[in-house]
Amino acid sequence: MKKTARIITLCLCLLMFISVPVSAASTPYSTYTYDINGDIQLSPPAYAPDKEVTNFDMHMDTPLSSPEDIFVDGNKNIYIADTGNKRVVVCDPDFLFKFEITTFTNEHGVPDALDNPCGLCVTDKNIYVCDSSKCRVVVFDLDGNFDRIIYAPEADVLGNDTSFTPVSIGVDKTGRMYIVSSQTYSGIFSYSEDGEFESFIGVQKANVSWIVQLRKKLFPNAVMEDNLTMGYLSLVVDNDGFVWATVDTSQDENTFMSAIKGNDESFAPIKRLNVSGKDVMVRSGFFMPAGEISAFGFGDDSVTDSVSILSDIALGPNGMWTVIDTLRSKIYAYDANGVLLFVFGDKGAQLGNLKDAVAIDFYGSDIYVLDRTLNSVTIYKREEYGDAINMALEDDINRNFSAALDDWQEILKRNNNCDSAYVGVGQNLVKNGQYKLALEYYKNAADVEHYSTAYKQVRKEWCNKYILIVPVVVVVLCFGLSKFIKYASRKNKIGMTKVGKRTFGEEIIYGFYLILHPFDGFWDIKHEKRGSVRGGLFWIAMACLALIYQQVGTAWMKNPDKDHVNVFFAICTVIVPLVLWIVGNWCLTTLFDGEGSLKDIFIATSYSLVPLVILVIPATALSNILSLDEMAVSTLICTVSYVWLGFLVFFGTMTTHGYSMGKNFIMTLATVLGMCFIMFLAMLFSNLVTRMVSFVTEIITELGYRAQ
Repeated sequence: MKKTARIITLCLCLLMFISVPVSAASTPYSTYTYDINGDIQLSPPAYAPDKEVTNFDMHMDTPLSSPEDIFVDGNKNIYIADTGNKRVVVCDPDFLFKFEITTFTNEHGVPDALDNPCGLCVTDKNIYVCDSSKCRVVVFDLDGNFDRIIYAPEADVLGNDTSFTPVSIGVDKTGRMYIVSSQTYSGIFSYSEDGEFESFIGVQKANVSWIVQLRKKLFPNAVMEDNLTMGYLSLVVDNDGFVWATVDTSQDENTFMSAIKGNDESFAPIKRLNVSGKDVMVRSGFFMPAGEISAFGFGDDSVTDSVSILSDIALGPNGMWTVIDTLRSKIYAYDANGVLLFVFGDKGAQLGNLKDAVAIDFYGSDIYVLDRTLNSVTIYKREEYGDAINMALEDDINRNFSAALDDWQEILKRNNNCDSAYVGVGQNLVKNGQYKLALEYYKNAADVEHYSTAYKQVRKEWCNKYILIVPVVVVVLCFGLSKFIKYASRKNKIGMTKVGKRTFGEEIIYGFYLILHPFDGFWDIKHEKRGSVRGGLFWIAMACLALIYQQVGTAWMKNPDKDHVNVFFAICTVIVPLVLWIVGNWCLTTLFDGEGSLKDIFIATSYSLVPLVILVIPATALSNILSLDEMAVSTLICTVSYVWLGFLVFFGTMTTHGYSMGKNFIMTLATVLGMCFIMFLAMLFSNLVTRMVSFVTEIITELGYRAQ
């Protein structure tokens, strides 16, 4: 009896083990997102592999061979472009083979056949097949019967640099067709429902180097190389008639890498085009949607330094959409605003990993991915974390703000690295009027734009609450500033006629006169001794403090990715250029009739730092009350301070050495070159010392080993 019970228990355990679906813990890949610095932030699995459908499962006599595309229609019928076998395979929702499309009789009554089917699109009436090697799109009805053929436009429309080799097609509700042609640089082909060519849309911007642009300006009639735009890889059309297309990034990786880092939408790898071909995609994330961003070193080392090749794009529920990176076999999911939701997938042999993923499609929440090498389709099911994200997106779309707020907060409980959840909570708090609380969530997600929008409301509420205090503070500041200006002017006038040694306060106050009267000011510093070394040291110290305060006190919106304050760097920003300039200028001017001594150069250059102090500090303070679109005011003030400083250094050098304007200009350029030469010598000496120390250390270590 006991033996029988043990056998039954063992069988039940085995049955439970077999029946357990693939769980989050068993996914053979990591799911992650990126933070503002491009570093990976791991998250719970949003999708887990459910099963892999192979040739054997489809019950076909002829197995798949190098398939290129997959499409799942509204009835869950599966269509596969079986390129290697020159056919289209149609399966039922259980992936059981229904029929195939290979041969047909064309409109001329002549037997015909598919030769290289690459792209598919299925509507409620027709099956559209891109037969690329024969330069045509063949249209069938849903039973696989021939309907018509879409041919290339007239030759005069195409031009010399355009061919019609269709590889991807999308059809909108009206029957208008959009076709991607391989090696075509004029954009996407747009056809009417009747199969008439209408226009090209979405032509890409050409990346022309400045040398070529200059050559074309100088020699407009000269024969030069063509500068072709980027072609497309795939497209899909949404229910509103917008065309979502991926660009062939392999044509110019450097251009796309620069565009991704610089957020240059002209060379965005993914575009959402309206009927006229204008890119209207919303890109609100830290980085534009482009697949892999900057977390290189994660995954297969052989491809981590390459820009993603986005072979296919698919539209999911509630505004979510995905692209697939053929290089890495990874799937990238974004929301309607272009914010990265999660990344999953990897290369490998386990269930869920892929070898050569080329096509992707949705059916409901399920994701179907076609592998060209494995000749199989992997189906991914949405996990609890993915369900939570989907529910939040759905409530956002339905404007159910209270429920959406709860949804995003639930997501944060599961994954506090999810920046889109912080943004989601912040947006729903804003809609509920909780602007101050929303700021914290936006800050956690480093979402500067939404933070600025909420901050305006917080600032408006504060101004309304303290409406009488604001003008009083402004009046007091203006009154205090005017009093200080009068005081400084009075002191400087007294100093003009004073004989004898100046007080430290008078030497400091004189800096305010000098910045407005540089020629007289620098003359009096040298000949009337109205400035001194201690005064110069004071202004150097104040400049260092100003830059330290700039690091500490700058508004978060202006520098959201700062990690910590580097006091040493702020001090070096002042001291190093100052020392290089003084030494370099003194070395050169002693050889070219300069009248100023090393002390004179030091004092004149030090007093030139006054604008940096009097403008950077208020500009930094001002940044804390400005919104993002107003932050240019603070930046402008800082820029003016540096330009002002440069003019003072220039005119101070000219007055100190008694140079003419032309000679001083030449000596200024020579001093800059001298600064570069000094830095080169310093680096060379530092490298030499490092090598000597390393050499001595190795000798001591070797002697220690031998002594043992």
